[in-house]
Amino acid sequence: MSSKPAARVVLVTGVSRFLGARVANTLQADPGIERVIGVDTVPPDPAPGMSLGRTEFVRVDIRTPGIANIISSAAVDTVVHLNLVTSSSVPRAKVKELNIIGTMQLLAACQRSPDMRKLVVRSSAAVYGSSPRDPAVFTERDEPVEAPTSGYAKDAVEVEGYVRGLMRRRSDLTVSVLRFANFLGPGVDSPLTRYLRLPVVPTVLGFDPRLQFVHEDDGVEVLRRMTVEDHPGCFNVAGDGVLLLSQALRRAGRPYVPVPAPSMAVLGDAGRRFAGLSGFSPELLRWLTYGRVIDTTALEKELGWRPKYSSEAAFADFLGAQGLGRNPLASLLGRL
Repeated sequence: MSSKPAARVVLVTGVSRFLGARVANTLQADPGIERVIGVDTVPPDPAPGMSLGRTEFVRVDIRTPGIANIISSAAVDTVVHLNLVTSSSVPRAKVKELNIIGTMQLLAACQRSPDMRKLVVRSSAAVYGSSPRDPAVFTERDEPVEAPTSGYAKDAVEVEGYVRGLMRRRSDLTVSVLRFANFLGPGVDSPLTRYLRLPVVPTVLGFDPRLQFVHEDDGVEVLRRMTVEDHPGCFNVAGDGVLLLSQALRRAGRPYVPVPAPSMAVLGDAGRRFAGLSGFSPELLRWLTYGRVIDTTALEKELGWRPKYSSEAAFADFLGAQGLGRNPLASLLGRL
């Protein structure tokens, strides 16, 4: 464990989204942290019980030099970067700017600040891609068989590259990169949760991928520990075990129909009318075809901790919060 001083002034990006709000809410309760500053392009809209409390909200676009002014003037020593945008409802060009240009500006500000000592970055297991030639389980040392070529998965790969560049220039920083599996839980709204809420869920004919999830509570706890303790490195984060897509849909009580792969994109576009799902991104389609499983041994060894929720339990908690469950029609259509 490092002897560096504990985090005192923490800046959290993406604080108006569910994960950023929850992480800021958790960190502000830590007596060792003097200030928590939350930044985003829009003010937070807290759900009941999710008030930002003593977190200081600053409206700033991290793509602009304004983020450097905040880090400098507030003497921020720890940055928790949660602003990786995965939503398919935002135009792709804007998403890429937020993810890439925003990260570049943020890291440049971190590099210049003499007060900076720690950086925690939310990444994604999507950096491993999804391929029929994938290993059974990805460790942090594995390279993708087919590197992501589009969408937020490619953005995550680029973000990690910029983070490695900062580490070379500021070797004194403690940097933790977290490759999360897909989040699930009562507060999660994502392309995956919208897919699961479609009236009839299309699946790729001939494929039944293995899926992993991380419960939002476990994700917040990992981010808290990485912020208040020193755990440098890159770590996979997921609940234990896997679920097949067919198992997940049966447990959700969702009628599902296997369709040829080329038809999935068409059906995804139609989903906009039902669940706000703006089509299926290429990375989501590949994940729903080939799946992905990551090894979390390194994280559990580093923290001496295991997630409270397995992938199966995280999915069950999501179902309970959504009022979803088994129904006879889902079972009948799932066998057709």
